[in-house]
Amino acid sequence: MDFFTYHNGELHCEEVPLSRIAQEVGTPVYVYSQRTLERHAQVFTQAFANLNAMICFAVKSNSNIHILRVLAEQGIGADIVSGGELYRALKAGIPREKILFAGVGKKADEMEYALSEDIFMFNVESMEELDLLQATAKRLNKTASVALRVNPDVDARTHPYISTGLKENKFGIPMESALESYRYAHSLSCIRVRGIHCHIGSQLTAIEPFVDAFVIIKNLVRELLSENIPIEYIDMGGGLGITYDQEKPPLPTELAAAIAPHLKEVPCRLILEPGRAIAGNTGAFLTRVLFTKDNGSRKFLIVDGAMNDLARPSLYGSFHDIRPAVVREGNTEVVDIVGPVCESGDFFAKNRPLPPCHPGDILSLMSAGAYGFTMSSNYNSRPRAAEVLVSGDRYRVIRQRETYEDLTRLEELS
Repeated sequence: MDFFTYHNGELHCEEVPLSRIAQEVGTPVYVYSQRTLERHAQVFTQAFANLNAMICFAVKSNSNIHILRVLAEQGIGADIVSGGELYRALKAGIPREKILFAGVGKKADEMEYALSEDIFMFNVESMEELDLLQATAKRLNKTASVALRVNPDVDARTHPYISTGLKENKFGIPMESALESYRYAHSLSCIRVRGIHCHIGSQLTAIEPFVDAFVIIKNLVRELLSENIPIEYIDMGGGLGITYDQEKPPLPTELAAAIAPHLKEVPCRLILEPGRAIAGNTGAFLTRVLFTKDNGSRKFLIVDGAMNDLARPSLYGSFHDIRPAVVREGNTEVVDIVGPVCESGDFFAKNRPLPPCHPGDILSLMSAGAYGFTMSSNYNSRPRAAEVLVSGDRYRVIRQRETYEDLTRLEELS
C-alpha cells in the first residue's frame, strides 16, 4: 500500500496536498512518501525475518542519499553497481559490511575504492573480471570476498530489456561452466569465495521463476560444498514487481514461503536485493499542463515534464497511472499526454481517459519512486527536476532543481 490518497477531491501525499508542493517547489518534481518507504522496508524485512535474510536495496532504482538514509535506519543494506553508488551508500550511512558490489563492467579504480572501504562482497560476472579483482586485491594486499553470478537460463517472464537470467543476456556466468569457474576462483590467493549470486530480471509478477532459479542454484551449492568450496550465502537478487496497472505481483511473504523449504536444504544465508518493490510506489512525478491541442484526430495535453525526466514510458512503453492533483467535474476525454522534448517518443501516455484538464493543472504520474529520477538526463539541455520527501504534514526538498548554470558547470570554453 501507499499513502497517496484523495481528500475532498485533492490528491495528497500523506497529509500534504500535491498541488501545494507543485505551487511552492515548481514542476516537474518528484515527491516521495517517507511513511510508504518505511512501511515497504518493514514489510520486506519482516517477511524474511525467520529466514535470517540480508536485505540490500538496489541503489540503481533510487539513489537519493536521503532515501538511502531512511532505508539505512530500517536496517537495509545496499546493492551497488558503480563506484558512484558506493560513494552515495557510504555518504547515506549504510554500513560497509552491508554493501554488495554487482555489475558486469567494474573498473579497476572502482574495485580499489570498494576494497579500500572493506565492503561485504563483490558479485563477479566473468572470469576476466575475477582476474582483474585478484590482481587489484593483490596489489593492495587485500582479500576480496566474492560470489560468482550464475546465469540459470530461467525466463523471468518480464520485459526483454529487464530480463537478465537467459543465455542471451549479458549477465553472469553460464551454468555449464559455473563449477569450473568456482574451482578457479577458489584457487586464487586474494579471492575468498563466500557465495553464489543469481538475478533473473526485474518487475517479476510470478513466483515460479524465482523458485525455478533457486532450485538450480541450490543444486549447484550442493556440488560446490561436496568439493569443499565454501558457500555461505545465496544471493537471489531482486526483481519482485509492483502494481503499475493491473499487475498482481506476489507479496514478499509469499516469496518467503516459497523459498523457505528449499533454503532449509543448504547451510546458507539468503541475500535479497529489492529495489522497485520497496521504492516504486513511494513516489509520484508531478507535471503541469502547459497547453491543450486538438489536431482533429487526437487530443493532446502538453506538459512541462518530459522523457528526460521520466524515461520509462518512452523506453519500455511502461504504464503509469495518471491522476489529476485536483479533480475537475465533467466528462472524461481520451488524450495523449506528451512533453516538450523534440522527439515523437516523448510521451507519458497515449489514448488515456482523463477528467477535463486545462493549462495550469497538475498531473501526478504514480509509481515513480523507482527508475524515475535515477534514469533522468539533461537531454535538450533541460535542468533535472527537484526531489521532495514528505513526512506527515511536512515536506522538504531533498534535491534542488538544477539551474541553467548547472548545465554548463563542468564545461570549459578554450
